Amino acid sequence: MSSQTISSQNEHISFSKIEKQPLDLPQYGEDIVADTQLEQSREVFQAHIDGVEFRTVSWQRACVVFVKINFAMSILSIPAAMAALGSVGGSLSLVGFTALNIYTALVLGDYRLKHTQCHMLADMMVNIWGRIGRELVGVQIIVAQVLISAGGIVTTATAFNALSDHGACTAVFSLVSAVLITLCSSIRTFSRLGWLTWFGFVTFFLAVFIFTVAVTQQDRPAAAPKTGPFELGWTAIAYPSFVVGMINASNIYVSTSGSSMFLPVISEMRRPQDYRKACLWAGLIVGAMYLTFSLKISYGISLPGLIVGVGIYQHVAAKYAFVRLLRDSQHLQANTLVHWSTWLGINLVLGTVAYVVAEAVPILNYLLALASALCFAPFSLVFPALLWMNDYKGFRSGTAGQKLKYGLHGLIVVLGAFMVVGGT
Repeated sequence: MSSQTISSQNEHISFSKIEKQPLDLPQYGEDIVADTQLEQSREVFQAHIDGVEFRTVSWQRACVVFVKINFAMSILSIPAAMAALGSVGGSLSLVGFTALNIYTALVLGDYRLKHTQCHMLADMMVNIWGRIGRELVGVQIIVAQVLISAGGIVTTATAFNALSDHGACTAVFSLVSAVLITLCSSIRTFSRLGWLTWFGFVTFFLAVFIFTVAVTQQDRPAAAPKTGPFELGWTAIAYPSFVVGMINASNIYVSTSGSSMFLPVISEMRRPQDYRKACLWAGLIVGAMYLTFSLKISYGISLPGLIVGVGIYQHVAAKYAFVRLLRDSQHLQANTLVHWSTWLGINLVLGTVAYVVAEAVPILNYLLALASALCFAPFSLVFPALLWMNDYKGFRSGTAGQKLKYGLHGLIVVLGAFMVVGGT
């Protein structure tokens, strides 16, 4: 470790200084035992101080937040993706991408526990690409959240249209949706947002379950002819074109690729070491639900879940910008005018930009596929694998098993690059 010592638990260490300190890294997958005093000083949010107490999230609440991050709008696009890819290809894609995304989520979590000064993925990329890399990835994070928020606005406006029988202009419903999502994202801590997440998750789950049961009780779909034979449009094996295949594969991939959004939650957990437990449970739950409920949703019951889910994504983007602007200042955790005006102002700007994008590209599948290709393929495939390879450079010339591990992570980078190019 660095020879620099820490005189007290509350001594301040700036992010720029910590970046330059060499770290003795434990072997991948081992329990991480860190000096409590040093670990506390590196954390973005300090515990037990006067001001806002951010470090209050239990692993159970973190698990629910992780589930809600992934189990959101994608359930609306997965049925069409399954139909386009065929039930066999779609199911294999869903299981494969879910397993891969769970693994890379664990890689990111382990990296975060070894580099406790990192708040989000942009901070981690400093170790590979320096400060310029951090700024570029930071912009990419904001773009990702804007695209997801725009998709949420489109979805919520569609729900309002369906419930009101087009009682108002779609632009009005989009504006209402943007306001509700921004209000949700403006809740300052994940702990308080967690209670709302529970409600959103339960309503979303019930909506999917109710509709799934309802469609099994019908003799024929409403869109089918009243009499005679009809086709469900569902096949075991499908032969889509490259463009159709990439769009729908990207929509399936993005459904479980929110691991980069898990990282700021770690900074607000009581015990960051419990991240792996929360991550594994969330991945298994989401994968099982997507595989079981690959159908459309009852809009009325699912509305709270839609708003809360997208609100979390916008909250993550706002929290990144908030920490980026106020880190190492007294305003980060103090209830000052600068604190509140910065936090609310960032949320207002993000909500406004998302509304404009939603009005410009009001097609959910395209928004999700674009976010998947441009942002979440790098976030959940390319960057985690590069971070692992950077930590374990010695594996390139190590044992056969180590070389194999290094090569497999290289393949993850190649797969992510293909998703970026092909999906875009």
